Order: sequence, then C-alpha cells, then structure tokens
Amino acid sequence: MVNAAVTNGLGDPLNGRIEREARSLGFAACGFASAAGDPVRAQRLEQWLGEGNHGSMEWMEAREHHRRSPQGLWPEARSVIALGMSYAPALDPMALEDAGDRARISVYAQGRDYHDVVKKRLKALARWLVAQEPGAEVKVFVDTAPVMEKPLGEAAGIGWQGKHTNLVSPDHGSWLFLGAIYTTLDLAPADPHRDQCGSCRACLDICPTNAFPAPYQLDARRCISYLTIEHKGPIAEEFREGLGNRIYGCDDCLAVCPWNKFANQAHAAREFLPRAELTAPRLAELLALDDAGFRALFSGSPIKRIGRDRFVRNCLYAAGNSGDPALKPPVSKLTQDTDTAISEAAHWALGRLKAVP
Repeated sequence: MVNAAVTNGLGDPLNGRIEREARSLGFAACGFASAAGDPVRAQRLEQWLGEGNHGSMEWMEAREHHRRSPQGLWPEARSVIALGMSYAPALDPMALEDAGDRARISVYAQGRDYHDVVKKRLKALARWLVAQEPGAEVKVFVDTAPVMEKPLGEAAGIGWQGKHTNLVSPDHGSWLFLGAIYTTLDLAPADPHRDQCGSCRACLDICPTNAFPAPYQLDARRCISYLTIEHKGPIAEEFREGLGNRIYGCDDCLAVCPWNKFANQAHAAREFLPRAELTAPRLAELLALDDAGFRALFSGSPIKRIGRDRFVRNCLYAAGNSGDPALKPPVSKLTQDTDTAISEAAHWALGRLKAVP
C-alpha cells in the first residue's frame, strides 16, 4: 500500500511543514500539484465551454486561456498548494424539502461569506511560507479568479471529482470550500486521487432539473445553483417547478453522496456555522424585503451579491410551488414591482396559488 503522506506529497519535509501550518490555520485538507499544464484537463474545459454548458457565464469563456493551467495565468508558477476548508453541516440539508412556507438556502451560504474567510487564511499561510522560504513568490486564489480549483484539488490528492463534478474527499465528503496558492517554489507533487464513485449514481438521480447529461458532466444551464445565483432575468418555465423551495443554490447532489457520512461537523470552521435566521426562513418575510432590508439581512453573506431583485424573483418561484394560500397577499403586491422579472414571476406564482383551495 502506498504511504498516504507520500501520496499527498507530504514525504517532502517542506510539504509536511506546510500541511501542519495549514491545519493550524483551519484547513481540513492540503495537497500539492505541479503548476504545469495538463492536456486532459484543458481538453475537458474546452469541450465544456464549446458545448455552451457555462450558460451566460461569459467570464469563464473570456479567460479560458488562463484557466487551462496555473502557468497560463502565472507563467512563473511552479507548484500549486490546494486547500480545503470544511463547512460540514450540523443539520440535514434536505430537512425542509416539504416545508412549503419555508425557503431553502444552500448550506454554504448560511454562514459567513467564504470568500472572505478562506482568503484571510490563505494569505496567512502565504505569509508564513514566504517567511520560511525567503525569495519565494506566492499568489492566493479563492473562487474569484480563473483557477480550476476542483481539478487541481484532484491532482493534488485531496479528493476526486465525483459524478456531480464536485470534489469529493474520503475524509470530508463534499463539504469543502476550495482555495489555492500558486508559488514559484518546486514542491513535491502528490499522486492524483483515485476516483471512488464506483457504480453509485445517487447524485445524478436526485437532480430535479436533470442537470447531468451524463456522469461527470454538468450542464450549468439546467443547474439550480446556476439558475438561482448566476442567471439574470426570468427563469425558463420548464425549470420553475423543479426549483421547489430552493431560493439560493442547491445541495441535493451533495447531500445524497454516501461519502458525506465520513464528514465530521466538528472539523467545520466556526465562521460557517449557520445563522439562525437563515436555516428555515419564512417565505412571507423574504417576499416583503425591500433593497435596504435585503442588504441588512444579508450583510456579510455571499447572498448579498445577487441583489434584492434576483433574490425576490427566486422567492416568488418558491411561493408558486408552495401550495400555501397564505402567500397570496405578498405575492399579489409584487405583481406591481418595477423589476420586470419580479412582476412576471409574481403573476406566475399568483396563478398557481389561485388554483389552491
């Protein structure tokens, strides 16, 4: 059997020291990969974009040349330190599935904005590394740059990309926020993690909008996370019923993964503990939010970035799916909203609620 420390690139003394420092800063997973290009990863990205699976996320296509490899973004980079911070939930992400008067918010968005939390820890690790290795150069990334965090995490040995295309860790399941440090240091690379999905297809079968045309392939245009977060304007009617009461993101394909039984909530960073008001919010209260109320409620939350209009649009679709006649008054009021996507969604939701006895 291959020694796990060597497999993760930790047989090298510097790698081991980096891993220990990373864990002291709250990272649950740490691995190492080469910054050189990988033709297979680049070809998969090119095919995915070529088929239009990125939807309206033009920024992914515009910077494809940077995404193809770490050195495509920073030619001087020699190594990648791939890192994961756990946000394993204490509550069942599927618990509100049949609660029509409540809204479901993705687990990752119920606490502090992970961009801020993870980047702060990445910068601390980068400062420590430069102090240990004078002359080393580093750059830190978490989600907002053209970086392929999931394929790099697989190459660095911290997990594998499952059939739902998300990274799966044998120790932390799917509940990892991913970040990366690019460096000019030559660090011993890990062996890529072996795929351990086997014959399981739970994540594929649970998707209510059929966003997986095949295992290991995601069509973002059908994905609830994309539709509720990235997509602007009205959502196509064919997907609205499938949204259910999900108003920001979707956890279904992650929540059913058998590997999550190994995820330990005790490893989750405290900043990601859910805010009580976001674990089971009432749709009626969310529908009443104006811009100021929205900004106040979601201060410090990743939800704030989509703005009040897109958020209320999502809540209206959930109201239309709720079967709750008590939501007719707040929905009816929004038929006069100045945002056309909101007013159209309100008319759609009201039409469905009027059919409720």
